[in-house]
Amino acid sequence: MLKHMTRTKLIVIWFAAVALVVVSMIAFGVAMTIGTGALLLAMSLVPPLLVVMLWPTGGPPTIAEVLHDVQGRG
Repeated sequence: MLKHMTRTKLIVIWFAAVALVVVSMIAFGVAMTIGTGALLLAMSLVPPLLVVMLWPTGGPPTIAEVLHDVQGRG
């Protein structure tokens, strides 16, 4: 299942989870202060930022790609 997980899907799932937490806070009547709002904002934006920065972009170049690049320069 995780083989087919893309960066975009993971970030969408994360924001949906954060939205669910916010909706449940409103439904249960939790007092929303500036500090709580700032903490929730930070906790909702930092993990997707880390996913974007640390997600592997691709494997190393293949031999064919390396050879083609070398022949293209010469």
